[in-house]
Formats: sequence, C-alpha cells, structure tokens
Amino acid sequence: MSHQDADIQRALRGLEHGDSSVRLRAALAVGTTPDPRLVDKLVERCAIEPEFYVREMLTWALTRHPASVTVPKLVDELRPERAARRRGGPAAGRAERTRARSQALHTLSKIGDGRAWPAITRELLTDPDDEVARSAWRAAVVLVPEGEEPGLAGVLATQLGRGGRETQLSLSRALIALGEVSTPVLRAATTDPDPRVRQHAIATQRLADDPDAGFEFAIEEAKRVVALGRTSQEG
Repeated sequence: MSHQDADIQRALRGLEHGDSSVRLRAALAVGTTPDPRLVDKLVERCAIEPEFYVREMLTWALTRHPASVTVPKLVDELRPERAARRRGGPAAGRAERTRARSQALHTLSKIGDGRAWPAITRELLTDPDDEVARSAWRAAVVLVPEGEEPGLAGVLATQLGRGGRETQLSLSRALIALGEVSTPVLRAATTDPDPRVRQHAIATQRLADDPDAGFEFAIEEAKRVVALGRTSQEG
C-alpha cells in the first residue's frame, strides 16, 4: 500500500470513529489536504453525523474540494428517493433524510456555486420540515441568479407566519437579504387574512428598516399594529 493510500484509509477510519473529537480532527485533516477520493465519505458523514461542530467541519472540508466534484454529489442528497437507500427504520430514515438534506443545502450555500440553483426547488423552499426549509432559504438567497430574485421572494412570502421564532427570523433574514424585490410581497402580506402572516410581514419590514431593533421587538411591535387593525399601507 502506498503512503497516499495509507493516508486515505486512516482518514476513512477517523471519519467513522466513535469519538467525536477524532472525527473532528479527521475532517480537519481532510480539508487541510483535500483528496477527491474522500468526497463521497464526507457527504455520507454529513448525512449521519450527530454532532453539530463535526458537521460544520465536514462542510468546511467539502468546500476545500473542487465544486465540480462536490456539487453534483450534494445535489444528489436533495432527491427524495435518496433517503430510501439509507439504513435504519422509518424513524431513522426520516431523521437521516432531514439531516442529509439540510446539511447538503447548508454546504451548497457555503460553496456558492450557481450550478446548484436548479436543485433549489419550490418543494424544498416549502418543505414541511422547518430545518430543511430554513437551510433551503439560506441556500436560495446565496445561489439565486440575477433576475430570479422576484420569483424567489414570491415563493418565500408564501411561508410568512410559519413556525416559531427561529424559523420566522430565518425567513425574515432571507427576504431582507433579497433587498427591494421583497418590498411588494411584504406589502401585500400585511393585508393577509391570517394575522400571523400579517404580523410576520410587518415585523420583517420593521427589521429591514432598523436591523438593530432585534426580531423580538419587531414581532411585538407588529402584534400591536395588527391588534390595532393598521397595516403599512394605511400608514
């Protein structure tokens, strides 16, 4: 076995080690000395790695490899049928599918290669799992091609009012990051029949106008506005 092959085998063992600190060091080593032969293993580990900080190091290691190699494999992780090939029972399959898709989306956003944009589908942007949807929103804002921003803003606006504070803040940040193209959809949402949608839209407008105010303050102010029956269109 050559010295290089021995290094590959050592890295593979490290990435599968039972000790998370060993897995972390292995991911760091792979990113420090990239080798395309390890990309499959890095993607596989992203899907099943339980520790957040190790997943972040795996993502970093993937960003160190050529996008032409990593992007197609990460896009493959987003396909629904991919989860059916993963081991474990139904519950484990759901958990792994969520982790695999959310981490693949997160990694694609870090790589920032526009070739991944077609994989950011409406289905992902409206995924019922909040973790997957949040990752899709962040990736979409990074990857959206010039001219596609209004359409993306329109899809994101359909998710206003969804979930808890963390999910709502993620969506607000995505809409704000898109800039002026979000203004019309937010304005329209301030008259939505659903009070949660109205509150979220108004809070997003407030946060865009004053980022230092904080999301909690913006939400509480939006609740008061909705309770009083006023919208941004009414002044």
